[in-house]
Amino acid sequence: MTAALQAEGLGRRYRTKWGLRDCDLTVPEGSVTGLVGPNGAGKTTLLRMAAGLSRPTEGTVSIFGEPVRPNGTAHLQRVGYLDQLRPLYKGFRVGEMLAVGSHLNTKWDDASARKWLDELDIPLDARVRNLSGGQQAQVALAVCMAKQPDLLLLDEPVASLDPLARTRLLQALMGLVAERGTTVLLSSHIISELEPVCDYLIILSSSRVQLAAKTDDLLAEHRLLVGPASEAVPSEAQVIATTRTPRQTTLLVRGSLPAPGPGWQHLQPSLDEVVVAYLSNPDAQSVEEVAPANSSDGAP
Repeated sequence: MTAALQAEGLGRRYRTKWGLRDCDLTVPEGSVTGLVGPNGAGKTTLLRMAAGLSRPTEGTVSIFGEPVRPNGTAHLQRVGYLDQLRPLYKGFRVGEMLAVGSHLNTKWDDASARKWLDELDIPLDARVRNLSGGQQAQVALAVCMAKQPDLLLLDEPVASLDPLARTRLLQALMGLVAERGTTVLLSSHIISELEPVCDYLIILSSSRVQLAAKTDDLLAEHRLLVGPASEAVPSEAQVIATTRTPRQTTLLVRGSLPAPGPGWQHLQPSLDEVVVAYLSNPDAQSVEEVAPANSSDGAP
């Protein structure tokens, strides 16, 4: 697997607290990788160090095999970074923001940026400060994509967007991968919207990587077992999470299973159900890769 981004033993400490620690991960080149985890898990810290905006306390992070040096410039032409705070010059007009981007980036695609903003009805003569939060996010994203980076780092890019704008944004990201081969790493709390576009997923929990895998393998490796509350849990099941009601028990299990016993049903979980289960049980997994599932698990 060719790495667009690789972290080895990466960590960042803020006084006595670690924002990220012992982080070993690989983002495959040409992938759309989702980065999920609870608040404070280290998602923004990881993205900032990958962009060269924050200095690691320990370990290294590299982009396409080259180490990222904090405050360095060697990686800037290959990396686009969208901060969750959408830093823009508030007094500038939208067209002036595009002019700044054109001046600073040698591969600038002005036509695509203007087309994107025109489709969103964002006028070029509008001042940034007068735009809504969602419109400002779209301008920041247009600037980021027009740079034509090889690696696009997006910190909560859909957080302030309405449902239609979210859909259009995710479609645009898929287009970038298809047309330019751009690698995308995006953090998000909206897991259900990541499922159709992300082919790789990284779960951060307690400032460490809890799980990293292809989304297809992750879904194929897990099943929901649903049975009466009175039924004993199958002894051979590797249970990741358990939900109980007075009448029913629901288990998220991992790995190969025989045909379901009496009273139990095998169901296919959603990506959202898998992620929530792992986040609710931080000790469920400590290794990076989930191996492709064995097809002989008895599931339909």
